[in-house]
Amino acid sequence: MTNNSFDQAAPPVIFIMGPTAVGKTDLALAIAQRFDCGIISVDSAMVYRGMDIGTAKPDAATLSAFPHRLIDICDPVDAYSAGRFRSDALTAIREIIDSGRLPLLVGGTMLYFRALQNGLARLPSADPETRSRINEQANQIGWAALHRRLQSIDPVAAGRIQPEDSQRIQRALEVFELTGEPMSELWQRSDPAQFPYRFVKIVLWPSDRKQLHRRIAARFERMLQQGFVDEVQELKRDTRLRADLPAMRAVGYRQIWDYLDGKYDVVQAQERGIVATRQLAKRQLTALRREEDIRSFQVGDIVPTDNVVSCLRKELAALPRE
Repeated sequence: MTNNSFDQAAPPVIFIMGPTAVGKTDLALAIAQRFDCGIISVDSAMVYRGMDIGTAKPDAATLSAFPHRLIDICDPVDAYSAGRFRSDALTAIREIIDSGRLPLLVGGTMLYFRALQNGLARLPSADPETRSRINEQANQIGWAALHRRLQSIDPVAAGRIQPEDSQRIQRALEVFELTGEPMSELWQRSDPAQFPYRFVKIVLWPSDRKQLHRRIAARFERMLQQGFVDEVQELKRDTRLRADLPAMRAVGYRQIWDYLDGKYDVVQAQERGIVATRQLAKRQLTALRREEDIRSFQVGDIVPTDNVVSCLRKELAALPRE
């Protein structure tokens, strides 16, 4: 047990948030070392086993020294939802607090952060037949056309979803087909679930968007050098896995999958993967601008670890203790 004797009625939880490739993992490791934290991953792709290189998952040595919860917890053929994340994360947070440590959540899946803080609307479960029909329509007319259809059905949801975000377009259309109501209206009628902890939200912002783009391109190049193509080839050997499953929609994986299917060459796959990652970062930054009660830090060539640590010491010192 440690001496983190915070008020157990509302103990603190640390969030490390930011766009992809900004340096969240390195910062989380430094904080975990200084504050004796238990780390929880907030990443919709790192939950899958066998998806290591393309997700920039911490390597085995790092995970041995700093175990991360909610990494490698399901197979790529399985679905993992925001609702399941919320349940798993709340369980992990409670276990870490009970062990006398500080929970530290790090990642870039903003939907998961929102679900954890605000709860989820009572939406229908996924329906394979409906999803298959929507995917077939997408194959015929494209996701951009389906996004335009969503605009006529649910303009509020369409305004929050990018035309290339196939997974969220599919879900919004699926909910409408199953319920006859726009998903945004169902969200408005939902009862928000109270997050039972105090949070300290640290957000890393790129000081220069072009520099973030360079980091994204350099990281994708490293992934290819580390064997990203071989990783996806190994995943494709599982005959149950398809390109339209959520796991294979993760940025980079779909582009390498299409390369292996002969749709374009490896240079084109790299270019498309980098573009998709930039689009992901743009969506993450948009979502982060809607976050409240954040502590913002600019990231240039290096992550300002000492400044973040100093901020956390002050924030945690100001919280009530037993």
